[in-house]
Amino acid sequence: MHSCFSFAGDAEFLKNDIRVKPDLDGLGALGDAGWYGIRSILWANDYELPKTVIAMHGPVLNEAGVILSCGASLHWDDGRVATFSCSFLANMTMDITATGTNGSLQLHDFIIPFREEEASYFTNTRCFFNDLVTGWVPLPSEHVVTTDIPQEACMVREFSRLVANIKNGSKPEQKWPIISRKTQLIIDAVKTSIERGFEPIEIKW
Repeated sequence: MHSCFSFAGDAEFLKNDIRVKPDLDGLGALGDAGWYGIRSILWANDYELPKTVIAMHGPVLNEAGVILSCGASLHWDDGRVATFSCSFLANMTMDITATGTNGSLQLHDFIIPFREEEASYFTNTRCFFNDLVTGWVPLPSEHVVTTDIPQEACMVREFSRLVANIKNGSKPEQKWPIISRKTQLIIDAVKTSIERGFEPIEIKW
């Protein structure tokens, strides 16, 4: 699996935004854009943590040492591998590609959809070249998901539902702090791997 979230910050952003200030948000692109890529990878793997994380060579840091661009690979004991990249220096991209033995999934706007009212993704199953190697058989399928409510409104609605449940005596859902902590463990491992010369970092829960 590969996940990428990048956007090209302008000169004002790269100089003055809180996400490039070590005393305000010291994880930079890793903590901001990288969070989404890592979370998408965990989601696709049923939130099972990888065994090791290795930062990719060539991260870009600003003069204050804040990460402006980086990536990493995640490795599981059974051979699964995922990579992600994040950047404040590259064109707007919000892609997920997940590839298995029998099929693949591609999503091009997994954070903020191209259009507020719909999003789409592509799947293909057991595709191969046609006889003349001029195309694919069968063709990938596009799936469109529509909504009458923007994702921000859905978020507020869900948050309100969770609060109302607690006010009515329910206990808070335990999965959210667990998922958040797992995401942060990987972010911390990527940063540590960069600081240690790109050595593998074992994830311990």
